Amino acid sequence: MSSSATRSLIQSYYAAFNAGDTAAMEALVSDDVAHDVNQGSRRSGKALFAEFNAHMTRCYREELTDMVIMVSEDGTRAAAEFVVNGTYLATDEGLPEAQGQTYRLPAGTFFAIAGGRITRITTYYNLEDWIAQVGA
Repeated sequence: MSSSATRSLIQSYYAAFNAGDTAAMEALVSDDVAHDVNQGSRRSGKALFAEFNAHMTRCYREELTDMVIMVSEDGTRAAAEFVVNGTYLATDEGLPEAQGQTYRLPAGTFFAIAGGRITRITTYYNLEDWIAQVGA
């Protein structure tokens, strides 16, 4: 896959994210996608990715801004840096109680690409920063 095709794939993924269109996001990942969740374990497969998306949609409303996408020359790897602008909608297990708090959090994601699909998604952000923003 060319670097421009990979850039377009990642842009489509984030456009779907910002539109809240998880079905479109899921269409862009491989059936065996590896999803590394910040502060969590790896989830493997499209079904677990869809389950994660449903959970996130229930608990959070987020829009990503200030997006910068970087792509390797061969198009097999990509990274994105962005700001998460969110609202905490429903209490997520083990985290502070949700009361509609808003937050603004820098984050980044690394991707692997093969066969025109995203095969790995690894996201990082500072959980302690998020907790400080939504906590007491």
